[in-house]
This record gives sequence, C-alpha cells and structure tokens, in this order.
Amino acid sequence: MTEQATGAHPQPRPRSGGQQSAPESVTGAQSLIRSLEEVGADTVFGIPGGAILPAYDPLMDSTRVRHVLVRHEQGAGHAATGYAQATGKVGVCMATSGPGATNLVTPIADAHMDSVPLVAITGQVASKAIGTDAFQEADIVGITMPITKHNFLVTKAEDIPRVIAQAFHIAATGRPGPVLVDIAKDALQARTTFSWPPTMDLPGYRPVTKPHAKQIREAAKLITSAKRPVLYVGGGVVKAGATAELKVLAELTGAPVTTTLMALGAFPDSHPLHVGMPGMHGAVTAVTALQKADLIVALGARFDDRVTGKLDSFAPYAKIVHADIDPAEIGKNRAADVPIVGDAREVLADLVLAVQKEHGEGHRGDYTAWWKDLSRWRDTYPLGYDQPEDGSLSPQQVIERIGQLAPEDTIFAAGVGQHQMWAAHFVRYEKPATWLNSGGAGTMGYAVPAAMGAKAGQPGRTVWAIDGDGCFQMTNQELTTCALNNIPIKVAIINNGALGMVRQWQTLFYNQRYSNTVLGSGPIEPNGAPTDLNGGSAVGPGTQKSAGTRVPDFVKLSEAMGCYAIRCEDPADLDKVIEEANSINDRPVVVDFVVHQDAMVWPMVAAGTSNDEIMAARDVRPDFGDNEDD
Repeated sequence: MTEQATGAHPQPRPRSGGQQSAPESVTGAQSLIRSLEEVGADTVFGIPGGAILPAYDPLMDSTRVRHVLVRHEQGAGHAATGYAQATGKVGVCMATSGPGATNLVTPIADAHMDSVPLVAITGQVASKAIGTDAFQEADIVGITMPITKHNFLVTKAEDIPRVIAQAFHIAATGRPGPVLVDIAKDALQARTTFSWPPTMDLPGYRPVTKPHAKQIREAAKLITSAKRPVLYVGGGVVKAGATAELKVLAELTGAPVTTTLMALGAFPDSHPLHVGMPGMHGAVTAVTALQKADLIVALGARFDDRVTGKLDSFAPYAKIVHADIDPAEIGKNRAADVPIVGDAREVLADLVLAVQKEHGEGHRGDYTAWWKDLSRWRDTYPLGYDQPEDGSLSPQQVIERIGQLAPEDTIFAAGVGQHQMWAAHFVRYEKPATWLNSGGAGTMGYAVPAAMGAKAGQPGRTVWAIDGDGCFQMTNQELTTCALNNIPIKVAIINNGALGMVRQWQTLFYNQRYSNTVLGSGPIEPNGAPTDLNGGSAVGPGTQKSAGTRVPDFVKLSEAMGCYAIRCEDPADLDKVIEEANSINDRPVVVDFVVHQDAMVWPMVAAGTSNDEIMAARDVRPDFGDNEDD
C-alpha cells in the first residue's frame, strides 16, 4: 500500500454522537448497501451479473445510493474515476465475477497510476467454489494486486461493514488510490447482523502527513538562497486540496511555477508566475526552466519519464527538494537533497511560515536575472499553431475556442493523444479539478465515461469531453448511458481520420509509413490524402485536406444513442456550432469536428532524448544564448 496527498474525502462516519447503531438482522447484500450509505457513497457505476446479483436487490430499495447502469464495465471504472476527480470524493464501481471483474482492470490500473481514490466492488463465485475454475471465476484479487493500493477477498458476511469502511479509508487517505473488494456470492446471501460504525483494524497503515520541521527549514534556506528556483507542481497538490497554499508560497517567493499534466489548474494559467506545463510536449519555457534551474522544489510530483526526458541529463545544475506523502516516490527517480515526507497541504503551509521567517531574518532570494531569462524565453517561444492552408479546421483552434466559449467552471475531460496535449495547451485552467485526463496510464477511451462520471458528481456544471476519433470508438457506448440517465455531457470529437499521435511519430520517425493508423475512409495516398474504400481519393486529387473518419458516421451514431449531434467542417461555422452545443442541456451533445490530419503537437522532446533537445516546432531548435548556464 502506498500513500500520497490527502484530500477532502469522506471517511467512514459514525452516527450522531459517535454512538453505535443497534444491530439489525440483514443479509450480507443488505449489509453491503447499508455500509455504502454510511461511508457517504451516493453514486455507483456498474452492471449486474450472477455473482453480484444479490447486492442489486437491496440496492433497488436504497434512497441514498444512486446506481448508474453503464454499457461496459470499463465505462463504470472510468466514470467512477471522473466522479472522484471532479468531486474529491471516493468513486465507486461495481461488477460481477470473471469477465465483469476483469473488464475493470484497465480503469483500476489507470486510477492507480494517477492516485485516484476508487473502490471497486466485485462479485465472486461462492467461497467453496473458489479455485475450482467455476463458471465466471477469475482471481481478481491476484490479478489486481500490483495495481491496487490494497484489496480484499470477503468470504464471511459479518466482515462486510468493516471491509467497506477500511476500503474507503485506505482509498481516500494518504496517497489516494484504488481499492478492490471482492465478495463471494454466499457471503452476500448469508444472514448477518449490521451495526455502524465497525471497528477498523489497520495496524500497519499509518500515513505520515506532518512534515519534519528540520527538513522544512532546510528547504526554506535553499529557496531563499537559490538564484534559479522552480516550483515543480504535480497532481498531489490537487489531491491534497493545497492549491491556495501553493499560491501563497509562489507569491511569497516569486519563484516560477510549472504544473504537470496532472496538476493543470493547481495554479492559475493566467498568473504571471506560471511558466507552463513541463514534459515531452511541455512549453519551451517550462522545460527549459527545469533544465537551467539551480533548485527544483517538487511538490506531489514523481519525476516521471515524460517530464524528465533522458533522466541522467535532467536538470543537471539543480539541487532537489522533494515533498511527497509517499516515501517510496522520494529518491525513486532522482535523488533528493532535502526529502520531505508529508501531506502537500501541510508541507506548503509549513514552508510558507519557514520562508517568512527567512525573510524576517533578511534572507530573501533575488531572482531578477532568472526572470529576465524566463521572460525572454516565454516571449520568444510561446505556444501557438498555424492555420491549415487548405481552409480546413485547425484542431488547435477548435479546442481553443471550446475553452474560450465554455461557461465558467466548465470541467474538461480528455482522451489520450494529440487532442489531449492540445487541450492541455490551449484551454486555460484557472481552478483545480477542472481538467481530467489519464496521465500515467495514457488510457484511450477515458474521456467519455470520465466526463459522464464528472457530470454525475457535478450536475450543475458544464462538462466537455475532448476526444479523438480513435479514443471515441472505444467507449462511446456510454453516451447511451448518459442519454438514459439524464447526464447531459458535451463531446467534441477531434476527427482527423487517424490515430493522430501515433501518425505524428510515423511522420517524424518512420519515414511517413502510415502503418495501421488510418481510421478514415481508407489508406493514405502518397500525397497524404485519404482514399475511399474503393481506393479512390476521398477528397479529390492534389489535396491533403482530411476527410476524417466517416465509417462510422459519428453524427448518425450519436443520434442513435439519444444524443444531439452536429458536424462541423468549416472554420466559419466554428463559433456558431460551439455556442449551439453549449445551449443544449437536456441531453448529451456530440460535435464531430473534421479537422486537418497533418497538424502536429509542438513543442516536443523526442522519446529517450534529453530535454535540452526540445524542439519548439518542426525543425525549430530554440536558441537560449550562450550565458544562461552562468
């Protein structure tokens, strides 16, 4: 079990006055539903099946737990993740044994990589049949052990309340993460007694939240003595609910702030101290700031390969302050000069006091020369894009305008690939929990069900899913779930007729050999134009304009699933179409944006290379002058 930043998550809560409720005679299944009610679970995403079926009968009678019947268990898991990320509460999904449970493996792995509090409840064959290869049996506890924070196999009905209480506590505290509860069918059917709260028994689980004062003092001294510091902010700051404390520290020190893909919104994009997102497709200023820094203060971040590039060349001049609630993360990839184990909110609050004390003693960092360099890089290499010469839609402009025209407090969920990076770059994130994506696992198909979960948890807010035509075809069946359950999300399909990010790599590294990345009408002709199914040009000779994916027809498909659907191909219609989508709130809306197929994500650090080799655009290597390393 591993832990990172705590957030405002519901804990198993006793009845008023902390008194034990009177024992009631119930079935194990009834005990399960009562336990879910008591820990504060209000929404469960799932699909019934034989082994879990006993739990679905009392679930029908619950007035406190809403069940959303999804169309695929993967959708249930990602919806629970989206719900958790948007609300800060524990997400809950439920499935039956065997294939039902194994269909949850991908979203469980996804939640594990991104430290999302999730409880997955699965049915299991009867306890006496376990290990006999019974119908729909799978060892889901064994399968998920490497990708869960903890998991439980329950074979006795009387254990259900305690295990559920423990599962929610473990998922929500320390470093959040997924917990699996696998319950044998006979445990759900047996009679037992129910009372609340149960006595939790977790003798080895003691997350450290309070940082060590000496380490805080050392960090403050480094911050005030550094000449080129950077605050490297990861998703743990969002999980900890520590964004207000982060803003205070940043403004107190005047140090630049870079927010990772998982931390977008932790610090306002519009803030003058914000230098952008680091990483393989990060802003030039953010990537270069880390490379040239003499001090990196890492807060709830894990020095993953997408941020560091070639690890042994990452930030060669920097001392490292690394604060994380998971001690296993500190020193895992980069040795820390000052390791700090603790909750990000408490770490930041203590750092603010320690820096104030340093200031009071006359020790204040002078970053004037540093900001001169940063400002020059920011002005010289801003994020941007070119409009297609053929008059087709620019995918970057589509996403930028969706962000600009969206109502205040809109939540954005992205799939994985080019559209994910463009959504990270061209939508402005001013508040936490407004950006949901699959960062660590990079799970295609995440956006639609995650947006569904976010909307279920935040019904009063607009939720846009920014998806690709590849990702959309993996989980779009959950639009039916949205239509039937009054979950009116909005989906933008960035339709370039290809698996865009893979195609970009084929363009750059595989001599434009587009092997099995074309999703559109047919294979790509040598001039780059898609062909129809009979081998002819889909858009006419001599042009590279994308025809997009037309099989399936996303408009007809979405309408068949109960959605309002529009197609947009002309830049002149862009604002009108987005405003139309924003105006419809009684059903899901899907917009098929047919965009130019050759647009690429820049900046870029090629995989396995040093961040020093960042390219601002194709064939454009930034020039940082000769004196930055002094």
